[in-house]
Amino acid sequence: MFLLRFVTIFVLSCGFSIARAEPLVLLTENMPPFNMSVSGTNYARDDGITGISSDILRAVCERAEVECQQILRFPWQRVYQQTLDDAGYGVFSTARTAEREGLFKWVGPISRYDWVLFAKGDSPIQLASIEDARRYRIGGYKGDAKTQFLLDRGLEVTAALRDAENVRKLDKGQIDLWIASSQAGPLTARQEGVENLKVVQHLNSVDLYLALNLQTPDELVQKLQKALESLRAEGALKSIEARY
Repeated sequence: MFLLRFVTIFVLSCGFSIARAEPLVLLTENMPPFNMSVSGTNYARDDGITGISSDILRAVCERAEVECQQILRFPWQRVYQQTLDDAGYGVFSTARTAEREGLFKWVGPISRYDWVLFAKGDSPIQLASIEDARRYRIGGYKGDAKTQFLLDRGLEVTAALRDAENVRKLDKGQIDLWIASSQAGPLTARQEGVENLKVVQHLNSVDLYLALNLQTPDELVQKLQKALESLRAEGALKSIEARY
């Protein structure tokens, strides 16, 4: 299966053919403020998707003159695996980790975010290092790089299929800590009616990318990367970030 799947139309009177490529499909999930559905649901397409990364990639595809379709689905593991398996697909916003490096072709960085551990605002928990978190119950998002970051360091993490479940568990005292991003965490919490959170440990700062299936032609990857860099140089990326 190839990325550029062509439909050929034969124009007999002129004696030539025209090839039309199907659009590049960019998959994502709800991760405000980077990518999210306008309606707040777990499925959206194209203009029904907004956020920093979504808007940047929309501008990148336009500048590169590449037809791109954005689709938001749930859960993250589904869209991640589909991009691994199927040519013609990409997934964002994706942390570019050492474990993932050889699994995709990359365009970015698109944006940057911080991984932190949240506790309830009235929690007495104080952490001097990640090692101090070992004695606490930690909630994370299943299949997420942040969760894997802790697992790789030998910490136990209860992984939820929906990250919003961690907010509710934290609020009810069912977990002590929640690993999330400093940007997306408070927004997710507010959507669940939870305001009283505090950061107890900063873990990492990570660049976010568009990850493309390995069968994506290098020429297309370079075209998208060049478009991204030109928009960055013009200040367009900062303008998009400022809207959120």
